[in-house]
Amino acid sequence: MKELTKAEEQVMQILWQLGKGFVNDILEKLPSPKPAYNTISTIVRILEKKDFVDHHAYGKTHEYFPKISKKDYTSIYFKGFVRNYFNNSYQTLASFLSNDKNISIQDLEEMKNLMEEEIVKQKSNLT
Repeated sequence: MKELTKAEEQVMQILWQLGKGFVNDILEKLPSPKPAYNTISTIVRILEKKDFVDHHAYGKTHEYFPKISKKDYTSIYFKGFVRNYFNNSYQTLASFLSNDKNISIQDLEEMKNLMEEEIVKQKSNLT
């Protein structure tokens, strides 16, 4: 699966939020200064070619909807991110995050608790 450009991702974020919508609906949700209608229409057609979006036709009007969920795309994107930036090592990612001075102690504690809960959950599934 191909990665999205920033503009494509911005449109996908709106479609995930809306569930479905026309180009005007997408345009309405974009921040100012808003791009041209034709720009958004072109981005949506590119997303269709990339197999991220499909549409229902109502005459000449098309209502677009995501073909991939936000959760599925996030998972695919994140795996690529870990592969490309952390040598496919979640341990290296964890080390990076734990050494980041911009992450608060509270956030680190919360991540630690989430990890511990997941470890307990996965261990219980093994028995």
